[in-house]
Amino acid sequence: MAISTNSYDYSALVDSLNTSSSSKTTTAAEDAAAEISDRFLTLLVTQLKNQDPMNPMENAELTTQLAQMSTVEGINQLNSTVDALSSMMLNSQVVQGASLVGREVLAEGDLLTLTESGALGAVDLDSSVDTLKVNIYDDDGLLVRTLSVGAQDAGLVYFTWDGTDSNGAALEEGDYSFTVTATADGEDVTNTAYALGSVMSISLDGSTLQADIAGLGSRTLDQIKQYF
Repeated sequence: MAISTNSYDYSALVDSLNTSSSSKTTTAAEDAAAEISDRFLTLLVTQLKNQDPMNPMENAELTTQLAQMSTVEGINQLNSTVDALSSMMLNSQVVQGASLVGREVLAEGDLLTLTESGALGAVDLDSSVDTLKVNIYDDDGLLVRTLSVGAQDAGLVYFTWDGTDSNGAALEEGDYSFTVTATADGEDVTNTAYALGSVMSISLDGSTLQADIAGLGSRTLDQIKQYF
């Protein structure tokens, strides 16, 4: 009884793959991605060379493996492209961030810097409140003034302080701190305090851009509410 075999000649394909594999050159940036593809090619060539001549690889099976190789190569190229785009975006952020140096920003923090014109701060309310109070403290942690801001809608609320204490006496210029009491129907409302400061420098921490703000320290860009 004659044994049926697949008569397709794979020698040309094997030679082609061998040539492709041996002549393949990459740059240093592509080495990691090319390594996976090279391994796949080596395995496929070895499989074709050592296949059972009485039971050769079917065309459909070969096509499937070549399609898998193409998919792996495409994914590697896509990853390289995404990495390149991420690097470009990060460099662009650094350049844009440099333009913030010297500008005043409203960033997360509880600092109140009192000048001859007074002091300004803000609070971001998660929801509307019927009572909003700002407690101001000196360097020793002593309460010097409580500002009653009253009922406010959700969102960013500014407040100003003229620099006087609870008795109306003018206090020295300098740095103070504040806390916020925000309630609605007797329940505390979540809020975030914001302080005014000047951007001293911009730095890159890994993939995160940070601004060094006078009196506040480092803040990421998502911790900065407004720029002036």
